[in-house]
Amino acid sequence: MTISNENIESFTTTVTVKNLEDEILASQGLMPSDQIRSVTIENVIVNTRTNRLCLPVDVIAELRLTFEEEVGVKTATGVRTLRLFKDLVLTVQGRNAYSRCIELPEGESAILGLIPLEELGLKPDENNQQLIEVMDRV
Repeated sequence: MTISNENIESFTTTVTVKNLEDEILASQGLMPSDQIRSVTIENVIVNTRTNRLCLPVDVIAELRLTFEEEVGVKTATGVRTLRLFKDLVLTVQGRNAYSRCIELPEGESAILGLIPLEELGLKPDENNQQLIEVMDRV
């Protein structure tokens, strides 16, 4: 997996991430739906050279996401071991996808990578600096 922000024209979008476990509990009537942990993040970098959704540690902590495993990631500064979290719902432009995310240090910008874009059925239109819907969702 690669995380890269260098030498690429990119733009930003707004995403909402929710704790999937909370959504399941709410759907079963085991918790009020207004208590689902959710965060809306503006200025998320759209970068198709990055594979996954990448979120700062403070957002992951606020959502109380479940740790899955440590993964080796190629970054602009070399290979690093980063933490992968699971069980979140990603919403972009009214489209939802179940997702996992890579933990970034606090203060870094969130990144929306290629895999979640494909799962959402969106692709970047870099000329117009926006995401566009594709016919089929993967």
